[in-house]
Amino acid sequence: MTDQTHTAPIIVGVRFSKVGKIYHFDARKIEALRLGDVVVVETSRGWQLGEVVVVVDDPVAPPEGTWKTLDRLATPKDLMQRQNWQSKELDVVEIARKRLKELRLQGVKIIFSEYSYDGSKLTIFFSSDSEDKVDLKSMRSDMQRVYGPAQVELRQIGPRDVAKVLGGMGACGLETRCCSKFITEFSSISIRMAKEQGISLTPTEITGMCGRLRCCLIYEYDNYVEARKLLPKKNKRVITPDGTGKVIDVSPIREMVLVELAEIGRKEYHKDVLKPADEMEALEAKAQAGCGGGNGGGGGCGGQCQRY
Repeated sequence: MTDQTHTAPIIVGVRFSKVGKIYHFDARKIEALRLGDVVVVETSRGWQLGEVVVVVDDPVAPPEGTWKTLDRLATPKDLMQRQNWQSKELDVVEIARKRLKELRLQGVKIIFSEYSYDGSKLTIFFSSDSEDKVDLKSMRSDMQRVYGPAQVELRQIGPRDVAKVLGGMGACGLETRCCSKFITEFSSISIRMAKEQGISLTPTEITGMCGRLRCCLIYEYDNYVEARKLLPKKNKRVITPDGTGKVIDVSPIREMVLVELAEIGRKEYHKDVLKPADEMEALEAKAQAGCGGGNGGGGGCGGQCQRY
């Protein structure tokens, strides 16, 4: 970046946690900004320190029409101040859990707390077993009395966010869960993704430690969808080098098809040696009826015989 004053926005991506979402800000106010610099910025959770991780060359305009501006580079004093407030966050969690127990609120769990770097705002994160909105006004008031003058806010997070914060071993056996290691945003996951990849629908096979469908179900989903387009569907009749049979199963990534033949039983074939039986029989019937005459009709039929 240049030391000159800019009129056009200079958009950078800032991350506030090690494996967190990247947010875009306008960096025009800061000269000679470099990747890895720690900056001070105002967020919905108060003033925070974040790390500049990317320069955005072709940014998409935000919904509100403008970007928030980075305030300044963090100083050593700012970093020390953040460490000081971070050291108090575990005590906040213990006191909040104690108060929650006194209030006898069932199904609510305090997960962690977070101070803004200057201590002006305290956010306490919780989860709930219920899908309904939890009323914690009394809890917030109690925490405000204890931790004022900091502004106290209670914020609910979902099961996947809880798993991301707590970390630990994944359901697959990896020492670090994907969400704690590299996933910055959660995608929408569906049962269809497991079915498309031929994964067992047993809950233990498709459910993560968070109790939701595993994030990894989406990793290869698009590849399977594209690969299946080139393969015959199950129960489809196909012509193989060994005769006509019925498709029993497919292996999309390997491009192999398991076919059952009356003469030899089940056998695997690569998709390139198979032809769709129904279309071939229809083509032959039309040819016998005169479809393959000199008017070029045979060529038109031939264009259809390779489709599944």
